[in-house]
Amino acid sequence: MSSEKFKELAEKRVNNAIKNINLIGNLANPNSYKYNDEQVNKIFGVLKKELETAQMKFKARPQDVNKLFTL
Repeated sequence: MSSEKFKELAEKRVNNAIKNINLIGNLANPNSYKYNDEQVNKIFGVLKKELETAQMKFKARPQDVNKLFTL
């Protein structure tokens, strides 16, 4: 896969994520929704965890896959 394809997909997916995060922020309107701190903490806890997991995938580089094991 080319770097152009990566850029195209990354921009599309990040923009979709930003849009959805903004929609989550809209839930903060107390005139429209009732919620408590536990619910809010759960939402942002899982979002943070998923972001950390995705970021770690970029940091984890496959080691020499074709390297043979020797003792």
